Amino acid sequence: MLAKLEGFATALLGRLDAASLARATADLEAFDVTILSRADLSAVLTDTSITHVARGQVVNDLLENKVSPEALRLSVYAATAVPAQEVPHAVNDLVYAAHTLKDTGEFHHPSLGLLDARRRVAGFADALLDEIDTENFSNIEDDLFRWARTVEGNADLRHLLLDRDAPLESRLGLTNQLLEGKVNPVSLALAQFTIVGGRPRDVVGTLDYLVNYVAQSRDWRVARVHTARELSDDSQHDLVESLHALTGKDVELQIADDPSLLGGVLVEIGDLRLDASTKGRLGALHDAVASGRALESALQRNN
Repeated sequence: MLAKLEGFATALLGRLDAASLARATADLEAFDVTILSRADLSAVLTDTSITHVARGQVVNDLLENKVSPEALRLSVYAATAVPAQEVPHAVNDLVYAAHTLKDTGEFHHPSLGLLDARRRVAGFADALLDEIDTENFSNIEDDLFRWARTVEGNADLRHLLLDRDAPLESRLGLTNQLLEGKVNPVSLALAQFTIVGGRPRDVVGTLDYLVNYVAQSRDWRVARVHTARELSDDSQHDLVESLHALTGKDVELQIADDPSLLGGVLVEIGDLRLDASTKGRLGALHDAVASGRALESALQRNN
């Protein structure tokens, strides 16, 4: 199973009671059968020309209100986080993992290389971060950063947590003892899964990786909107819907008035900059004229 998908599945399925897990397993199995029996659906899910966000929307529209919330989230995540050609196989992997957990009561986390182990922890983080408000993200970053520095600076603590031969229960117990009630519950869960799903020798490295990962996740959930004029409620709603379709995430708006834009809006989210302002269009026109492209285009039309 893809490392990120494994982490995501661990977070969602691992907290279900027996009845909920049985339903989620049955729903995933039914979706797997549907993919195998519907050539048109399989073709869409494996089409490399379709964006990962669009694939996720297809799965969401197909399954919403028909399966359990956990099965829906897992199926959509599989469609978006996995390369297109591997989506059907990833759904089948989810079925196997759910059945294994239902039958044995535990996940089996195979040993992974450094990068894949970090990706597995990142997938676990995705599941938890999707459930909380972005205003909590900075606290989680601080919690994880301080915990990383604590482990790094305490030789006895570092010796135990980084000892791959030490019992997992001992390492988890110590982490829980030192952090429970002192950090955000999501921070505690991430610190614990760093022990369970990460590499023992890379605890500090994985924690630092998570600090950056949470910060990047926050950047994709908060859109900084510069507008020449006040946006109506309808305009804000339309903008949120458009950004959701673009990113696949629930997006919050941070709106700032900027009369210098003359008109329209400038949106910054993640590493994207979407300039639909009058000032931006005038600047593009100026650049085109300066480079001769506008004159060349006009001459071509006249010819």
